[in-house]
Amino acid sequence: MANQEKTAAVAEITERFQGSSAAVLTEYRGLTMAQLTQLRRSLGENTTYAVVKNTLTKRAATEAGFTVPDELLAGPTAIAFISGDPVEAAKGLRDFSRTNPLLVIKGGVLDGKALSPDDVRRLADVEPREVLLAKMAGAMQGSLSKAAGLFQAPLSQVARLAAALQEKKGTAEEAAPAADTTAETVSDTADSATE
Repeated sequence: MANQEKTAAVAEITERFQGSSAAVLTEYRGLTMAQLTQLRRSLGENTTYAVVKNTLTKRAATEAGFTVPDELLAGPTAIAFISGDPVEAAKGLRDFSRTNPLLVIKGGVLDGKALSPDDVRRLADVEPREVLLAKMAGAMQGSLSKAAGLFQAPLSQVARLAAALQEKKGTAEEAAPAADTTAETVSDTADSATE
């Protein structure tokens, strides 16, 4: 490869690293073109899958500010450059590698941090963003309902207390005239006894 071609290839790979939120390095040895096409489709529309040269990738990653361990750049390498949701692409890679064991996930980079193959698999096990947002919204709604109940509780307690006091006052007023009548009867009886 001529020097200009290498420089252009490094610039292209660097640009892909910089435009990606994550990159997953794989070994594709033994896969047919039809299988690679199927893999590209399974990764989603925000992921590009490119076969790269290891030495150029090492230079491009360094220029982009990513640290790619040397062991990830051994053997034939292809990189999934992910500009969208990394979970979707990780699931696509994991599922494809289950049905096509010739695809080996070597590791990757997510937000500038190195990922092991196990990290990529754990990332694939994360629920999609929409599901996580729905769960969070449900949890927040539940918390708001609880808060509303807590704010309502003192008001309902005050209302019950006021009703109980009103009832007690009504009972006391009914008992007071009966006590006055009893007091009058006792005083009439005392007056007649003194006469």
